[in-house]
Amino acid sequence: FFSTNSELNESAMPTRKKTVADLADADLKGKRVLVRADLNVPLDGKIITDDTRIRRSMPTIEYLVSKGAIVTVCSHLGRPKDGPEDKFSLHPCALRMGELLKKEVKLAPDCIGDAVQAMVGAAKEGDVLMLENTRF
Repeated sequence: FFSTNSELNESAMPTRKKTVADLADADLKGKRVLVRADLNVPLDGKIITDDTRIRRSMPTIEYLVSKGAIVTVCSHLGRPKDGPEDKFSLHPCALRMGELLKKEVKLAPDCIGDAVQAMVGAAKEGDVLMLENTRF
């Protein structure tokens, strides 16, 4: 809080919010990037009834892929009560994202653990990997 205008200086002024597009190509090429996306889409069984949230995440993911980043997407879906439930798997989201990207989006078996670490470690530039539901 500033009591007078004389206490205000340029260093206290807010700066423009940075976006992923502000990152240089060298900042992204071959780098692992974790994207937290809102993929909590409505489902009818395993069928996505509205893919708007997936489509809205695509510009960021496409940009990162085009710059050679290794993209890992994480999200939640629903509210599982007692651990993993098949009906809350992100598998339909990975399939739909792959259709939109016109490339495979591999779904990790979990969001943590050795198998996930191995998948992320094996991913190449331009690959997209989706972690399983973070609420599992």
